[in-house]
Amino acid sequence: MLASVNGCAVVGLSGEIVTVEVDMTRGLPAIQIVGLPDAAVSEARERVRAALRNAGARLPGGRIIVNLAPADLRKEGTAYDLPIAVGILVASGQIPDEFVRGAVFIGELALNGDLRHVPGVLPVATSLRDGDARRLVLPEADAPEAALIDGIEVLGFPTLTALMETANGDAPLPSPPPADGGAPATGARLAPAYVDFADVRGQEHVKRAIEVAAAGGHNLLMAGPPGAGKTLLARAVPGILPALDREEALSVTAVYSVAGMLPEGVSLVRERPFRSPHHTISNAGLVGGGRKPRPGEISLSHHGVLFLDELPEFNVAALESLRQPLEDRIVTIARVHGAVTYPANFMLVGAMNPCPCGNYDDPVAACSCSEGAVLRYQRRISGPLLDRIDLFTEVPRVDYDKLATLTEPEPSSAVRERIARARDLQIARNDGRPIADHAPAPTNAALSPRQVRERCQEQLTPQAASLIKMAMTQMDLSARAFNRVLKVARTVADLAGSAAIDAPHVAEAIQYRRRGSGN
Repeated sequence: MLASVNGCAVVGLSGEIVTVEVDMTRGLPAIQIVGLPDAAVSEARERVRAALRNAGARLPGGRIIVNLAPADLRKEGTAYDLPIAVGILVASGQIPDEFVRGAVFIGELALNGDLRHVPGVLPVATSLRDGDARRLVLPEADAPEAALIDGIEVLGFPTLTALMETANGDAPLPSPPPADGGAPATGARLAPAYVDFADVRGQEHVKRAIEVAAAGGHNLLMAGPPGAGKTLLARAVPGILPALDREEALSVTAVYSVAGMLPEGVSLVRERPFRSPHHTISNAGLVGGGRKPRPGEISLSHHGVLFLDELPEFNVAALESLRQPLEDRIVTIARVHGAVTYPANFMLVGAMNPCPCGNYDDPVAACSCSEGAVLRYQRRISGPLLDRIDLFTEVPRVDYDKLATLTEPEPSSAVRERIARARDLQIARNDGRPIADHAPAPTNAALSPRQVRERCQEQLTPQAASLIKMAMTQMDLSARAFNRVLKVARTVADLAGSAAIDAPHVAEAIQYRRRGSGN
């Protein structure tokens, strides 16, 4: 008898239906899987055989051929265990064919018949919402994640035995999981505990630069001697960003689901990611890739913060690979079997010392580096990459009086309120529509050249227009840098609640530019 069951392959952040065809013929008892399976899928025959036996099912005799279609799509992972087992049960008449019609099955089988978690559940559920199938059958542990998507029926089973009983009418359908992802697990975080601005003494001008960067989603680079507080300030950035809205949360959750990095018990990511990879990270680790493409750090920072400490120490090729994602907010990874695209709408925060010893131009400690060594160190970050950074700020040493003061600095909560008001203005200016793909919440940093002209350049007062014209000449700004100054000025005006961009807003934006040709 021939049976057909739907499974699903995850390609990038999308799901593609895979038809699992099971044919039973005479011959020596064996299970053969064809259709471009990887090693994990090929090994499913042993897991399925043991799971069926231990779940109380009858393992049919004879030869069983399993075809995974389309045959030109590579099948990877253990999510095909369940559809293969269900296909065998249907083909052998142990469960009715009606149960599998219009349904998609995913799940890994334990040898005792338990259903285990598989990654990529959210993209699979999203693909069902946009397709013909409306029922998703999967492990009970993954049901809350799938239930985040409206318009589909989610059936979560703890074991293969429970599934068989329900299919045969001996047990009711399982209760639907909560549609909000359930309560967040205690202590489960995607980021370290945030630093509060109230815990950072001094560096008021740096805090202001961080506030402007966070309000508009701009990229930021801090430079200063060791121990000045660059890392501490960077870890305060997520705490002043607005909370994730539902669309952003689903987008971030999809990335972590595909990467298999959702914390246990967490179905929906509710806080912005903060990723801080070590400078020894490879190009594939930063951007994504591998034999089986998976998201890199820039995609794991989606709708959050990517902090690169000791920026010049990173591999040059890895740094240069950031240029395209910083512009397009997506990253495409091409491999022999095809290309996958991951979102990369992140806020880049970099930190660096001014020289190898860290004391260049320091009024307290003497620099031991030669001019050539300083120049070589700073040139490890290319001009085109620097041109994609909106704000540059110096982080000097903090003097004793500021460290010893008992005056409480402004807390992150107050800064977050101002940033939320500024972002509300940006959303209202765009009528709440996405500026670009993977950017549900409009920010000034994501404005297109046309939008920069309409929302920034045309809003300049005469004094502001005169000032930016003078800056273009004296600072030799590139066209990209000119647009970025306008975007930052728009954000400064939004923080001030001003519809027009005045000279003080432009002046503040200009002071955040790096001094040097073309920047």
